[in-house]
Amino acid sequence: MKPLLIVTISLLINLAAVAQQDTTRLLNEVPVFANRIQTGFNETSASVIVVNAVQLQHTPAISVADALHYFAGVDMRQRGANGVQADASIRGSTFDQVLILINGIKISDMQTGHHSMNLPIDMDNVERIEILKGPAARVFGQNAFAGAINIITKNPEETFVKLQAVAGENGLGGGRLSASLYENGVGHYLSASRDFSDGYKYNTDYVISNYFYQAGWKGRAGTFSLLSGLTDRSFGANGFYASAAFQDQYESVQTSLTALSLQTNPREHIRVDHRLYWRRNQDEYIFNKNNPTAYRNLHTNNTVGYEVNASINSKTGITGMGIDVNYLKLASNNLGDHNRTVATLFLEHRFEFMNKRFDVTPGVQLNHYSDFGTNVFPGIDVGYVLTSKVKAYANWGYTYRVPSYTDLYYSDPANAGNPDLQPEYAVSYEAGLKLLNITGLTAQASYFVRNGNRIIDWTKENDTDPWRPDNLIGVDMRGVDMNISYAFPKINFLHRLDVGYTYIDAEKQQDATFSRYALENLNHQVVGSLTLRFGKQIFASYYFRYVDRASMDDYMLSDLRFNWNNNSWSVFADVTNMFNQPYQETNLVVMPGRWAKLGVSYTIRKSGE
Repeated sequence: MKPLLIVTISLLINLAAVAQQDTTRLLNEVPVFANRIQTGFNETSASVIVVNAVQLQHTPAISVADALHYFAGVDMRQRGANGVQADASIRGSTFDQVLILINGIKISDMQTGHHSMNLPIDMDNVERIEILKGPAARVFGQNAFAGAINIITKNPEETFVKLQAVAGENGLGGGRLSASLYENGVGHYLSASRDFSDGYKYNTDYVISNYFYQAGWKGRAGTFSLLSGLTDRSFGANGFYASAAFQDQYESVQTSLTALSLQTNPREHIRVDHRLYWRRNQDEYIFNKNNPTAYRNLHTNNTVGYEVNASINSKTGITGMGIDVNYLKLASNNLGDHNRTVATLFLEHRFEFMNKRFDVTPGVQLNHYSDFGTNVFPGIDVGYVLTSKVKAYANWGYTYRVPSYTDLYYSDPANAGNPDLQPEYAVSYEAGLKLLNITGLTAQASYFVRNGNRIIDWTKENDTDPWRPDNLIGVDMRGVDMNISYAFPKINFLHRLDVGYTYIDAEKQQDATFSRYALENLNHQVVGSLTLRFGKQIFASYYFRYVDRASMDDYMLSDLRFNWNNNSWSVFADVTNMFNQPYQETNLVVMPGRWAKLGVSYTIRKSGE
């Protein structure tokens, strides 16, 4: 571990020394989205990856879940293809320990974290993705135990109509229609899509429909925005749950999100933002689609909330504060009917010293659950600009997660929930370096530790026993992750190079014979991509992934995308899993082999734009 860390730090410092001397701060132009204190990428004293729409366009992915495979520290564990059902892990966490957000709106699901990636948007709606790893993710609130993934949607300031069609092997097909109207500072953006496939093996067929609307306008009080989205997905769940032998499982999920936001006009260095939001999720699970009445679960949950966030600029720095109150209600034929109220108070302040070379941001989160009581969660971020090219940063924070209702109450012949579960918590540390002010080059590396306590895991002593969750264990994660990106000068066919690496050393303190979730972490993860550019319009992108998982066989995958575009037309061709490698991202489902896809789109723009 220590030699690896020393090599990583040396590499970053040497890159800074030999890189171009131009001080253009490209990434710093884009603020990292936060609900209170917003800073540019360079100013953020945390481990952050920002993926913009152009990078997403070059990934051989037709879903957000697929695109997230290609970034170090993020472990997407899919059951099925093309984002049908996906779990996100960051730095060895379970799927319940990562907070998913859309425009800062929490998408966590009270029933189970398996639904957190049921996103009511598609790839074409995404402006950028921000991946926050480690304790700094606490700024988003509860359940950002190991990190957060914040998806920022597009808000086009132009008028157009766009048509897209996708086809491929395994009966893959799909179509999208999107339109934007922008006049006199008022914007409307609407899209509808439908994707389907016959599946890559028995009972892996799916149909996914997404509907998305976003509007923005300015009023006397400030800038208003309205977001509304729905995803409706039905899919064969061959071996998804319990055992690979159960091939006739079937699932249907509908998830919607509506939010109205107001960013008030700043007054005397004060900015106040308001947001009302409503998320609904309905999940129907059928154990045997040929005999639906034999065993069926139907869960419906609603989350309604209001939050207000403020930032105050003063001579001592920036103060951020916020209140988030939400009400959650679950109706389920298996889990029962439950509700809870959650209230969260945030307070943080960013101090800057030594002509802004040294920054310190302490913060605290006070959280009250109607069924788990009140807790206080402090944290601090520190950053220091060592040279004009290198910044050092460190974080410390207390993070937590409450049990899902599946953890508490789920029951079937193979599983038994535990209503006596308590929230799990961890103390997390991180120290790292990032490069600054280097044209075309971004890089960061960090060493992290997460000491988890009362971690919830589903365990059993004998093979014939039912799985049962308990606060049985402590799980300690420590490791290194790094990523380097270089955008080549526009003088040759080389366009962009990305390399990422994550190493995790995990230790579990538990005596149970069988364990389901706690140690599915990656030991080693290597991701890389190279994009070539031919002329102004043709790109070829090669993506590589090597995954060494603690609980399964390791694997290497190669994916390829060709895309061509001009002002009106765009065409892409993908080949994923080029060498047809067998692999699993969870312990139940064998993932698809080689798969070729083709897409074409045509955009009609308003004359003069």
